[in-house]
Amino acid sequence: MYQFFIEHFIVPLGDFINRSKFYSYLRFWRRLDGFSENELRDLQRKRLGNILRHAVKNSSAYKNISLEGVDPYNWLKKFPILTKNNLRSRPESFLTESKSNLKKISSSGSSGISSSVFMNSRDLASLRAGLIHWWEWYDYKMGNPIIQTGITPNRSLLKSIKDFFFRTIYISAFAHSEEQIIAILKKVNESKSEYILAGYASSLNLIATIADRQSYNIQFKSVISLGDKLFSHYRKNIEKTFNCKVFDTYGSAEGFLIGAQFDLEYLYILSPQTYVEILDDNDNPVPDGTLGHLVVTRLDGYAMPLIRYKLGDLGIMLPLEKYPKNRKFQYPLLQQIIGRDTDVVKTKGGKTLVVHSFTGIFEYVPEIEQFKIIQKNSNEITILYIKAEGFCDETLSKIKNKLQSFIKEPTFQIHFEEVNEIKPTKSGKPQIIESHL
Repeated sequence: MYQFFIEHFIVPLGDFINRSKFYSYLRFWRRLDGFSENELRDLQRKRLGNILRHAVKNSSAYKNISLEGVDPYNWLKKFPILTKNNLRSRPESFLTESKSNLKKISSSGSSGISSSVFMNSRDLASLRAGLIHWWEWYDYKMGNPIIQTGITPNRSLLKSIKDFFFRTIYISAFAHSEEQIIAILKKVNESKSEYILAGYASSLNLIATIADRQSYNIQFKSVISLGDKLFSHYRKNIEKTFNCKVFDTYGSAEGFLIGAQFDLEYLYILSPQTYVEILDDNDNPVPDGTLGHLVVTRLDGYAMPLIRYKLGDLGIMLPLEKYPKNRKFQYPLLQQIIGRDTDVVKTKGGKTLVVHSFTGIFEYVPEIEQFKIIQKNSNEITILYIKAEGFCDETLSKIKNKLQSFIKEPTFQIHFEEVNEIKPTKSGKPQIIESHL
């Protein structure tokens, strides 16, 4: 009953007060789940053409681009790659409306470069509705009790009202307080309501670790990971502690809803919202199944069109021949998100090690509580580590031998440095690899 009240009375009232169309967009996103592959492809093509025409007509950054022919995918090739530095240096050139009527949205800067974009009420409503639509895949209904972690430590009056009606407990990911987390876990443990847990993967893992240490027997309805990398050992820890499934989602603060898991290990791409390209170092397309740079175009962001935006992440598109025959939705599939393109170690012999190369080893080394890789040249790396129970000198030898067996370069040096603390990035997210190459 409460969920019905929220959806059919509170949400429409909020739309009326804010002159928004959130509920209309939510119903739109819901309908897409039943679309066929051809219908989704046609819709994406139409939306891509609309946003490219709008950008050329109304944005000074794209005014010199000529749209010849009728194929929007060919038009797209004429647009330059948009980087975070481009966005920071000349943001006004991408605007199609007066900035005074727009809301500024800033990214966390987890890639090392923060950026800001501007959205009008329609862009924001579509984005927020798309996110709620994703969460509905995981049994969330507006008004369900939810614990959410994020990077807005000071909740505005409007957000506080929203938190009240939507029964949201908000935890700041900037600085987790164990006492605060224990108090929330105690409340959930004593409640008869089914909660959903959503937030940064690193925050979710910490909450699970504290719950396990405090011997809380809690089962969440579902757990939704967003914002940073869901490592396999995070997933195992969270699912084991809370006895429920963890669903990974991938997007960006600049307004992209890119991919989300449901019934597969792969991520469904929300293709009517985001067009995804996978490109090599020279900005050329790579074959499906090949690692490359993620470049995205938002199809419902009209106030500040972001076209061919280079996120700074690496990913792999799933080849069509590997698509499961029996899948829930007909959206295209991302095989894997590797992480930031700076989250790699490169050796002099030409080998590349990604984050998983290290987490795949350390998840079986409980004697190390936390680690971080630092590379300053192609001849060596330094591994910062925090000891855990059972640590001994043999622990480091085991890690070193395992890594050397992958690298197979006798001159490549692996150093270790014990530390008391490994600080997260300014965004509050962990950084496994810090490359200075």
